[in-house]
Amino acid sequence: MLRVVADLARNIAQLVYPNECLICDARENEAGALRHGLCSDCHRAVTTDPFPVCPWCAQTVGPHTDTAKGCGECRGVSLGFERAVRLGPYEGKLRDAVLRTKVLAGEGLADLLGRTFVEARGTDLATVPVDLVCPIPLHWWRKWSRGYNQAEAIARELASGLGVSFDPSLLIRIRHSTQHTQASRTARLENMRGAFRVRAGARLVGRTVLLIDDVMTTGSTASEAARTLRAAGADRVVVAVLARR
Repeated sequence: MLRVVADLARNIAQLVYPNECLICDARENEAGALRHGLCSDCHRAVTTDPFPVCPWCAQTVGPHTDTAKGCGECRGVSLGFERAVRLGPYEGKLRDAVLRTKVLAGEGLADLLGRTFVEARGTDLATVPVDLVCPIPLHWWRKWSRGYNQAEAIARELASGLGVSFDPSLLIRIRHSTQHTQASRTARLENMRGAFRVRAGARLVGRTVLLIDDVMTTGSTASEAARTLRAAGADRVVVAVLARR
């Protein structure tokens, strides 16, 4: 069933953007063969992470930074999750791609970015064996207004590629938090407090959950979601995001 849904999303994208790169709109005959809906330049750009990365919070760090106990962004901070993996930094072609997924027409692209993610970072994701994959949920009002949840589309493909269970309704967003892109870490954490709950009847005791979102800024959203999962019995939570600000 998951594969049918994923294939449908890709087919819709191909109908909307026939033989065009889903990021830069270059025609296939001009840019060479497309890979997962992306021309060679865009595929290379979104899968090449040119910077050293903190293994705990996925933030860009300096080339000689000691990250044994975290980086300047996360050292001494209770994140709620065990570690984070990113496809790349929130800039350039990857930023363009993320922005395109934030409308209904971008669902096919979100799905294909999930496939690209697991292909490019599958080895990193497999270092911590997970039992199930779930997305950070949108509040029902935002999901209704957008038409879909891009994190869910990404997570669906990651679960399929990793061969593990996918549970899109495991987490429920019970509070519509305000937009907080420019807010401080403290303000963001307070804004997210109590924003999620776990679906009644979910069996999480002793399980490792891979939590998916499109973008991470300070980690406050992922931290609150991870804490909610662990409070419900999850043993470990690992986060994967397309892009890290």
